[in-house]
Amino acid sequence: MRLALYQPDIPQNTGTLLRLGACLGVAVDIVAPAAFDLSDRALRRAGLDYLAHVEIARHASFAAFEAALRARGGRLVLLTTQAEMAYTGFAFRAGDTLLVGRESAGVPEAVHRVADARLRIPMRAGLRSLNVAVAAAMVLGEALRQVGQ
Repeated sequence: MRLALYQPDIPQNTGTLLRLGACLGVAVDIVAPAAFDLSDRALRRAGLDYLAHVEIARHASFAAFEAALRARGGRLVLLTTQAEMAYTGFAFRAGDTLLVGRESAGVPEAVHRVADARLRIPMRAGLRSLNVAVAAAMVLGEALRQVGQ
């Protein structure tokens, strides 16, 4: 199981997601470009002392990320408010990579098209979305529960 961040906008959310990956033993892929510095020094500031405990893979583009994902043989599972299927009705697999979009804009249509599955978190009508780190934690927790990790 892996967690992927598509062109993150907010360093604090990235730090939270790196900490989540460290604590749950899940590798984190970061798809560039980001809206902030992705150097080790900057990520150490955002991830506090957890960076030594998380595997981070940086990808220069979505195409590079997708090539690495396909080489591993995993599925791309996109978390999006635009999906029909709720994450609670999906059968996760150990090789899945959960992708969250940019905080400001999600992911482009081209990314939607290549996703193997698109999932949403059921929410009350009239509300747009959860914080990306909260959404990732909810879905990742369910995915790990399902696969017994």
